[in-house]
Amino acid sequence: MLTKLNHIAVVVPDLVAASENYKTRFNAEVSESKDLPDHGVTTIFVKLADSTIELLHPLGEDSPVAKFLKNNPRGGIHHLCYEVDDIGAAIDKLVGEGAKVLGGGAPKIGAHGKPVVFLDPRDFTGVLIELEQH
Repeated sequence: MLTKLNHIAVVVPDLVAASENYKTRFNAEVSESKDLPDHGVTTIFVKLADSTIELLHPLGEDSPVAKFLKNNPRGGIHHLCYEVDDIGAAIDKLVGEGAKVLGGGAPKIGAHGKPVVFLDPRDFTGVLIELEQH
């Protein structure tokens, strides 16, 4: 079902400072920031050879990462994103096996313009998992 690791998401208290840190310390290629109102985040991607690091910052007070940042003021790893070939089939299989898909269970369009869902971390050893269709 999983085809590859797409990205590791890190919530950061200062998106500009985090972006500059990757640029200057690692000489990394960093994308422009992008607001994702449907997800309540602003995101920047740090490009790697075969995956990315997603820097996340709350967009608005109701952002799902605002609570994470409040509990972890220095930031930290938020989730892992894996690619799947067929997100509908993945959802059906996981739900059929008792896993919970967050947000009502229906995919939303993610930062890459592709359908994504998040899986309850209680079903995956405490790790929030994002699935992205490719």
